[in-house]
Amino acid sequence: MDELTRAEKIIGKFFESDKLWDLAAVMIKLAVMVLAGLIVLKIILKITRKALDRSSLDVVLYTFIINAIKTVAVIILITMCLGLLGVQMSTIIAVIGAAGAAIALALKDSLANIAGGVMIIVTKPFNRDDYIDIGNVSGKVKDIDLFITTLMTYDNKTITVPNGLVNTSILINHSKEDIRRVDCKFNIGYSSDIVLAKQLMKDICDRSDMVLEDPEPVIGVSDHGESAVIMDLLAWCHTDDYWTLKYFLEEEVKHVFDENNIAIPYPQMDIHIEKKDDK
Repeated sequence: MDELTRAEKIIGKFFESDKLWDLAAVMIKLAVMVLAGLIVLKIILKITRKALDRSSLDVVLYTFIINAIKTVAVIILITMCLGLLGVQMSTIIAVIGAAGAAIALALKDSLANIAGGVMIIVTKPFNRDDYIDIGNVSGKVKDIDLFITTLMTYDNKTITVPNGLVNTSILINHSKEDIRRVDCKFNIGYSSDIVLAKQLMKDICDRSDMVLEDPEPVIGVSDHGESAVIMDLLAWCHTDDYWTLKYFLEEEVKHVFDENNIAIPYPQMDIHIEKKDDK
């Protein structure tokens, strides 16, 4: 009974002292700071989204920028809250520095991916829906996050590539320019009429709306193979028409060559057998 009475007295003294009010004041300040920080963050994000909508920056990078702003804001807010709770700023900086060094060592690959994402934003090597090659993978750009770039292949496979690898690999963007050149090679026999073959290929280009007049198509003999004359057909088109024109030219040239008796040879070997007289 005496112990219970003593506990009640201690609790009573605590509530009668200024410590309770000091604690309540700190908690109120902390709540106000968190609430104000979230409101400010919401306003900043709203302004940022409006600025991004008006800018020429590709939409695919919006998520990356928004997430980066959120991360920085949370770190600042936590630091301010710790300072309000009485933690010395020098201590906070020392802890953040030590933690940052440990995290940087443990997550060096992830940080390289983040740095790669920043470089993608700065250099803009590709945009949404661009068809690109990164190393030995190819696909259409679907999304860019803090750590990875997501590609979608034509056969509907999803490929995730670390941003660090994107930044350090040779990257080919097939969609960057408005026009592209379709390169086709055709083999004809040495006995076939080269002039006729060139005219037939020119006629195919002339009747196709996909082939651009400027630059003009280039048609000519590129090499003399072991069993065929190799001819080039180089035609320019809008980037969106690349594959359609490629398939059209390959098919049409085969048809007109067959109709005009221009042989498309295949590798062959002549064997000569010598007969020796029996003695």
